[in-house]
Amino acid sequence: MNEQQRCGYIAIIGRPNVGKSTLLNGILGQKISITSPKPQTTRSQILGIKTVDSTQAIYIDTPGWHDNQKGAMNRYLNRLATSVIMDANVILFMITATQFTAEDEKVLSHLEKVSCPVILLINKVDTLKDKSRLLPFMEKMREKYDFAAMIPLSAKKKDNVVELQQTVSTLLPEGPHLFPEEQVTDKSVRFQIAELIREKVIQATEQELPYSTTVEIEHVQTKEKMMDISAIIWVEREGQKPIVIGKNGARLKKIGTAARKDIQILVKQKVFLRLWVKVKAHWTEDERTLNSTLPH
Repeated sequence: MNEQQRCGYIAIIGRPNVGKSTLLNGILGQKISITSPKPQTTRSQILGIKTVDSTQAIYIDTPGWHDNQKGAMNRYLNRLATSVIMDANVILFMITATQFTAEDEKVLSHLEKVSCPVILLINKVDTLKDKSRLLPFMEKMREKYDFAAMIPLSAKKKDNVVELQQTVSTLLPEGPHLFPEEQVTDKSVRFQIAELIREKVIQATEQELPYSTTVEIEHVQTKEKMMDISAIIWVEREGQKPIVIGKNGARLKKIGTAARKDIQILVKQKVFLRLWVKVKAHWTEDERTLNSTLPH
């Protein structure tokens, strides 16, 4: 007799830069959601699908909640994050070990209306020098909310990640699987390629460029044992173009080389990548433009 199938959506929520995308990639064993030490890196709902035997867990990496509601980008990201929790079967609320900030409190306030189980993930425990601080911190967190479970972990080192998945599987409802067993994400290869390029732009420009870049894939063609890709890196102002391009094109070349390596891992073949930098003025300030410009 076959074991009853389980399937459901798990929202990974938290303030920016607590390790949500790192956790999702660790669960899946491959890079689905791009990472960087900067907020606003995740701009879409990224679905990561993990099917083990009779259980299919559909994880949703959400943009971090932002206190600042002034910018169109921040409002757009906050709406994305809010919409996810209302449809989730399980919520993973991620914070950093022994830290509970005003931003964390704001995220927790969004959980007052949810009826599904919420698991508190206390991330980055590997960085704690004094481990004795952890238990008193967990006791304090227990007073703040009726969590279904509290799990200290390290998303980066994958400590306790298997235990987390086991706990999640017990909380998912019975029901048929929604995706084929071998499917890992709902995102197209084009989306993933664009995101890998954007990740390298963020890493290469560090503090010089605000969050005013996005990537559009113009052309993808698979030839003999080679994938040919053309992409545009959009910035908001003319003055930002030389920041991305660098002296004699050195920075753009560095971005392209790093992106090509990751894309080749994704598509499992050699890649020829061409990048251009163009200006689309004030695209982050208009919510309609955001909906059309950001990859889905």
